[in-house]
Amino acid sequence: MPVSADILTPAVIGKLDAIAAERADLARQLCDPAVLSDHRRIRDISIRKAAIDEVADDWEKYRRLTAELAELRAAAGADGAPAQDPELAELAREEIPRLQQQAAVLIERVVANLVTSDDRGVASVMLEVRAGVGGDEAALWAADLLEMYRRFAASKGWKFEPMEVTTDYAAGSTGIRAAVVNVSGPGVWSELAHEGGTHCVKRVPATEAQGRVHTSTATVAVMPEPQEVQLVINPEDVDEHVTTAQGPGGQNVNKVATAVRLLHRPTGIEVRMQETKSQSTNREKAWRLLRARLYELELAKKRAAESAQRLAQIGSGDRSERIRTYRYKDNIVVDHRLEQSFGLQSVLAGGLDPVTRALQARETARRLAAL
Repeated sequence: MPVSADILTPAVIGKLDAIAAERADLARQLCDPAVLSDHRRIRDISIRKAAIDEVADDWEKYRRLTAELAELRAAAGADGAPAQDPELAELAREEIPRLQQQAAVLIERVVANLVTSDDRGVASVMLEVRAGVGGDEAALWAADLLEMYRRFAASKGWKFEPMEVTTDYAAGSTGIRAAVVNVSGPGVWSELAHEGGTHCVKRVPATEAQGRVHTSTATVAVMPEPQEVQLVINPEDVDEHVTTAQGPGGQNVNKVATAVRLLHRPTGIEVRMQETKSQSTNREKAWRLLRARLYELELAKKRAAESAQRLAQIGSGDRSERIRTYRYKDNIVVDHRLEQSFGLQSVLAGGLDPVTRALQARETARRLAAL
């Protein structure tokens, strides 16, 4: 949607000035020897700076353009004062429309990027896929969705790190009941934020002898992984238990206590991690997942408290909403929010770009309308 200069309210101007100041501060930090010795801080600062660079650059260009336009208007006598030089005034009047057009294009891009800059600054998410209704077929469908996201991540050059995968043995070795994966890389949140919800599939299961089409579901949740400075958890609020890993039926699958269970008492959120044979690795992964779930809870509270007229910085990840149906018979994927169809085989092969771009454009338009 077109953006006019009228949208530059004091609040928006203040936000843009703050981003320009933040970019300058981040650039200074990247020259600090104390920061350069910390690879994690370098990564976090670099990702955040890259997320706001374009906004800050375009805002500086816009301010320079408006200053130049003010000078041209003064030279042309456009502000009521008589022009000192008629020839210069004529040149100024000819130049003003061109610069006004440049300024209009710039401010449209600035504001559109402004409402998505926070999304681009999140470079690590917890992706959770769970089998829904449909029995064994739902477990197979959950595995197919997880593979779709793995392929999409590979096409983007993102890191795809399984945190916890619960296999559904009744559905065979390929079915899963639940999986949590850490996906990290530039733009990962802005690309995956809109995947949260219920994914339906209509197809003939491999176990169906009569050839009837079944409808099964899997739910997807996408949680931005916060930096530790963004969310501080009081260790006294968390109960930690170390046990042996559990297999199907509850039997112990090893003799060494390596599984880590965390319970955050104030919220009742519980995390169990047993993916690796290392207790320390499971503990580190469990704390990361706990932080992500608590961060998601805080974001949900913030969204609930915000006015509908206020800029929404992060879209909803409500997993109860049916967002997409994958129809094998018609070889299409229907996204119900976009009311558009996409090629089934391409999407399942990881070709989610057309879908995610359309969803990003829709969300950007919604946020612009809310300004």
